[in-house]
Amino acid sequence: MVLVQQNGGKDGGSDKSLVDFRGKPVDMSRTGGWLAAGLILGTELSERICVMGISMNLVTYLVGFLHLSSAKSANIVTNFMGTLNLLGLLGGFLADAKLGRYLTVAIFASITALGVTLLTFATTISSMRPPPCSNSRKEQCIEANGKQLAMLYTALHTIALGGGGIKSNVSGFGSDQFDPSNPKEEKAMIYFFNRFYFCISLGSLFAVTVLVYIQDNVGRGWGYGISAGTMIIAVAILLCGTPLYRFRKPQGSPLTVLWRVIFLAWKKRTLPYPSHPSLLNEYYTAEVPHTERLRCLDKAAIMDDHAIASEKRDNLWIVSTVTQVEEVKMVLKLIPIWSTCILFWTVYSQMNTFTIEQATFMNRNVGSFVIPSGSFSFFLFITILLFTSLN
Repeated sequence: MVLVQQNGGKDGGSDKSLVDFRGKPVDMSRTGGWLAAGLILGTELSERICVMGISMNLVTYLVGFLHLSSAKSANIVTNFMGTLNLLGLLGGFLADAKLGRYLTVAIFASITALGVTLLTFATTISSMRPPPCSNSRKEQCIEANGKQLAMLYTALHTIALGGGGIKSNVSGFGSDQFDPSNPKEEKAMIYFFNRFYFCISLGSLFAVTVLVYIQDNVGRGWGYGISAGTMIIAVAILLCGTPLYRFRKPQGSPLTVLWRVIFLAWKKRTLPYPSHPSLLNEYYTAEVPHTERLRCLDKAAIMDDHAIASEKRDNLWIVSTVTQVEEVKMVLKLIPIWSTCILFWTVYSQMNTFTIEQATFMNRNVGSFVIPSGSFSFFLFITILLFTSLN
C-alpha cells in the first residue's frame, strides 16, 4: 500500500488526482495530516470493535441461546467472517472504479451501523429466540427455526457487507492524507500504517474484554447496542471531518485491467504469435519490461487487423498494452504465494469457534470472577499490541 501511494502521489502538491471536498485542487497546508488521518483511524477502530465484538462471542449465543449444534454454529461464524473478507473485493472495486475511497467508507460504515442495529434487535426481541433450555447436555432443546434465523442472517450479512467496504479502503484513504513528496509527511505515512494496525488490535482487545463481558453478564442487546452506537458515532465523526480530507479521484480498478487482459487473450487465442515481441502494442513505451513467462497473455496485446484498420489502438477493449499484460502476469505469479495463506487462515479461524466452544467447558473462575469464554483471545491481541508498539 505504501508503494502504491508513493507512485500515485510522487508529484506531491501537483498531483491532479488529489482534490478537496469541493473538487478543487487540494491545499496541502489546510488538509490532510494527522488530524484527518486520526478521524479515519477512528472509523477503523469502531469497525474492529463491532466485528470482533460480534464474531468472538457469536458462537456462544448460537449454541447457548439458539440451541444450534456446535458444527452449525461454527459454520455460521466462519461464513460470516469469510463473507466479510471476500466482500472487501467489492468495496475496493467500487472505490477505485466509481465512488472513491471517502464515499465508499462513509456508505459502508453506515451499512455496518445498520447491520449491528439489526443484530441488536435480533438478539433482544424474545420472539427471535426459541424457548429457554436450562441444560442442553441433559435435555433436548428446541433449535431456532428458519424465521428466527432469518433476521440474524440478514444482520450478519449486512455487517459483512459494510465491514468489507471499510476494510478494503480505510487504510488507503488514511494514507491519502500524507504527501509522499514531503519527507516529513512521508515518514508520518509510514507511522500511520503502524498506528493503523495498533488501532485494529486495540479495538479487538476492547471487544474481547469489555464487550464480551457485557454480552455475557448484562445482556446481548446491551453489548451489541454499544457496538451500534460506537459505529454511528464513528460515521458522524467521519462526516464532520469532510473539509479536512484529501480526496483521490477514482483512477479505475486494477480488477478491470485483470479481467480485460484475460478476456482479450482468450478472444485472440487463435491468432499466431508475432515474429518478435516488439510488434506487440506499445512494446517500446512499456513501463514494465516484456517477459516470456505466461506467454499466452501476450495475445491480448497483439495488433490484429481489426485494431489496425479501425485505428482503435487506444480502445482498451480492442487491444491491451504490454505494460498492462505484464502487470497481470505479476499478479498471477503471486497466486501461489497467496495460496499458502489458506491453511494459516483455516487454523486461525478456529480461534473464533473451537477455542471459544472449548472454553465454555473449562473452569474459568479466578476467585469470584468468571472469565468470559469469548475473552480467551485476549492473549493474541495483547501480544500483537505489544509487538506493534515495539516496532
